[in-house]
Amino acid sequence: MIRAGLRAMLTTANFEVVGEASEAPAPNDILERFSAIDVIVVADEKLLEDVGRIVTGSRTLALVVLSDSDERQTSILRRLPLRGWSIAPLDAPATQLQAAIAAAAEGFIALPSIVAERALGQRSVVEAMNIESLDEPLTGREREVLEMLSRGLSNKLIARRLSISEHTVKFHVSSIYTKLGASSRTDAVSRGVRRGLITL
Repeated sequence: MIRAGLRAMLTTANFEVVGEASEAPAPNDILERFSAIDVIVVADEKLLEDVGRIVTGSRTLALVVLSDSDERQTSILRRLPLRGWSIAPLDAPATQLQAAIAAAAEGFIALPSIVAERALGQRSVVEAMNIESLDEPLTGREREVLEMLSRGLSNKLIARRLSISEHTVKFHVSSIYTKLGASSRTDAVSRGVRRGLITL
């Protein structure tokens, strides 16, 4: 029933379910039969250690674990050589599960905020991840521009959305690069996400 429910939630234009199992498969099965796999969703937290042994040595895979007892799962996941990983509640709606999978596939670590607070010992996520604060914080307008950069909008479209000139947009983009130490739009968006300035 759980697998059927997950399959239903993940049968979308953005995801393809390439296999499922009621127990951790043999390493050769998962790495050879499903060579196109990007993310493994573990619906039974008891299987996490077994799956962890399978993916050890492969930094191309990401894991998403459905669990309400997050502390132990977080500890295990942090030790694994994964591209990215996420934890989602057992009763996560489709949108939350899909977001967790997309984040892990892109190389991010994603936790529900309440889980992050518990896992990080009540410290702020930024402090616990050792992210340095900016010497000069982004202005409100620069945050708006960065958010639109994350959506892939061109300078012309950003100018139109914010009712400012394209020259002003270029000025804001340049300032964002300088403050974040970024070398490109993609780099700026990535740094913005890591610092919690924007969400994808």
